[in-house]
Amino acid sequence: MKALRMEFFKCRRRRLWLPLLVMLAAQLAWGLYSMRDLNARELQQGWATLLYNFPMLNAMMTPVIAAVVASRMADIEHKGQTLKLLETVQRTGTLFDAKFLCGAAYMALFVLVQLIVMIAFGLFCGFAGAPPADKIAEYFAATLLTTLTILLLQLVLSLLIPNQMIGMIIGLIGSFVGLFSLFFPPSFQKFLLWAYYAVLYNTRMDWDAATRISDYYFIDLDWAGFACLIVYFVVIYAVGRILFVKKEV
Repeated sequence: MKALRMEFFKCRRRRLWLPLLVMLAAQLAWGLYSMRDLNARELQQGWATLLYNFPMLNAMMTPVIAAVVASRMADIEHKGQTLKLLETVQRTGTLFDAKFLCGAAYMALFVLVQLIVMIAFGLFCGFAGAPPADKIAEYFAATLLTTLTILLLQLVLSLLIPNQMIGMIIGLIGSFVGLFSLFFPPSFQKFLLWAYYAVLYNTRMDWDAATRISDYYFIDLDWAGFACLIVYFVVIYAVGRILFVKKEV
């Protein structure tokens, strides 16, 4: 707990919340502006439309912000060459866990605020029916797990590699992969970590080329994909932690 409090203190001094706030504002402005002036038919499908659009935005933007968070948390130790000093007063594994939990708290708040604004927007616009609690909970769980797994990968890279540009480049590549993975076959998507925003969709869209009308509707969450993502998380955590503990600093 002392190590975790220290990580929050260091992040506060580095204003880690600022890039998160800027990216969240851009994401919400983009996603919600596209849903203005809805007609009666679109309001009927409003909740499904909302939960269809935001995974695409997450796939494009969240890997970048995860890379920024991980880089900011690790860069302070590399620049100050304080990893060896910290390891004299605490276990290396504890330092790794504290950094991840601190970053995870920021990213969880990012996802939670996003979801609250989405629900408030739907209620304000008059979407038909009450917010679908089960589908919203599925969206939150899937988005949070995908985001934390990507953050974990970025943190491992940022801690192991002093040059933070490498982690940032991986984050940018992840954003492109996440976006274009929407067009990949579902069986192939499961091999790409950044594609899990698409794998764990709980909505679908049917496009009628003749009428140019889109229909949005809910589907069952891919629980096999969810379990596969948990495996990815456990493997990245175990391997990353071992590599960091054994790293010469």
